[in-house]
Amino acid sequence: MRHHGRITTWKDDQGFGFITPEGGGQQVFVHIKSFSNRQRRPVGNEQVSYKLSTDARARTRAENVAFVGDGSAITVSLGGRTVSLTVATLFLSFVAASVYAKKLPLAVLALYLAASVVAFVAYLIDKSAARGNRWRTEEGTLHLFGLIGGWPGALLAQNFLRHKSKKWSFQVVFWVTVALNCGALGWLLTPDGSAALRNVLILLH
Repeated sequence: MRHHGRITTWKDDQGFGFITPEGGGQQVFVHIKSFSNRQRRPVGNEQVSYKLSTDARARTRAENVAFVGDGSAITVSLGGRTVSLTVATLFLSFVAASVYAKKLPLAVLALYLAASVVAFVAYLIDKSAARGNRWRTEEGTLHLFGLIGGWPGALLAQNFLRHKSKKWSFQVVFWVTVALNCGALGWLLTPDGSAALRNVLILLH
């Protein structure tokens, strides 16, 4: 027998929450592994259907959990991934074109690519740690990766891994770091910025 309810509590960092049954009653524990659609993570307040079971300690929990109207939700999720992939691709293409036009040194493109890979891996490790209740990566560290040029990789990680994409406070700081990074890149494209960058590269060599 399937039951219906609403996810009224969800702790995404720990991968579990509670469902309030339709019509009220005792809340039911639900773990992320109990969802039939692994491509979509709950954020709270979704309507779901589920089956009841008990664990080894005779505690009630939800199993085989499905989102009500899941088809449209998957479309929205895929849409977010497409947008993030498009933004990251267009930005990196712009940087590559600037390098080709000799407006930026190759080192800048290399920095963006390397930082993006590092940022994506950092998000992946943090998500795994959240699921396993292990030591987490500081949010400040994740933002630092974005600030130094890894934000395209971070954006992809947020949408493809469904990690930190729904936390409002994190998103505000993230987009501030994106704006700061893009502002710094814009300055590097000016004559003064280009001269300063050349001097730095000469000193490094």
